[in-house]
Amino acid sequence: MAEGDTTKKEEAETKTTEAAAAAPSNPFPTAPEKPPEESKAIVPAPSTEVVEAKKSKSRNSLERDIALAKLDEEKRLSCIKAWEDNEKSKAINKAQKKLSAVDSWEKKKKAAAESKLREFEEQLEKKKAEYAEQMKNQIAEVHKQAEEKKAMVQAKKGEEVLEIEEKSAKFRATGNVPKKFLGCLSC
Repeated sequence: MAEGDTTKKEEAETKTTEAAAAAPSNPFPTAPEKPPEESKAIVPAPSTEVVEAKKSKSRNSLERDIALAKLDEEKRLSCIKAWEDNEKSKAINKAQKKLSAVDSWEKKKKAAAESKLREFEEQLEKKKAEYAEQMKNQIAEVHKQAEEKKAMVQAKKGEEVLEIEEKSAKFRATGNVPKKFLGCLSC
């Protein structure tokens, strides 16, 4: 009976190793398949090398899981950073657009104000020129009137001088002294 049990045991082990070799290796282990009823009865004790290999595999699996978690975290953080950069650039572009609109509005308003100012200055210059022309004409008119008045005064003076000379010649000829002589009271 012992020999028959060992052959059954060897057959079960070869079946499981063949099944393991035939099945593709799955990187994500699933629930272990239940061995057939026959293999439950006889399970060989795992050797220390197998236990160490399983521990080493579990450590590698744990390290891989940690590395994958770090990669996931880095990916998440890079997505957040990309979103943040995208939103910042949108906000900056929006602000630039508004600043540009404000600048163009300011330039437009300044140009309109400067245009009004130039127009007003032109009107003032025109009025100033017209007023200056009026003042020059008025000055010329005043000068003309002054010359006419001076000429009239000169003419009247000339007439009065002639009249006085005629009267003085008459007084000399007659020998009379003028009655309105204020300059000499002793005479």
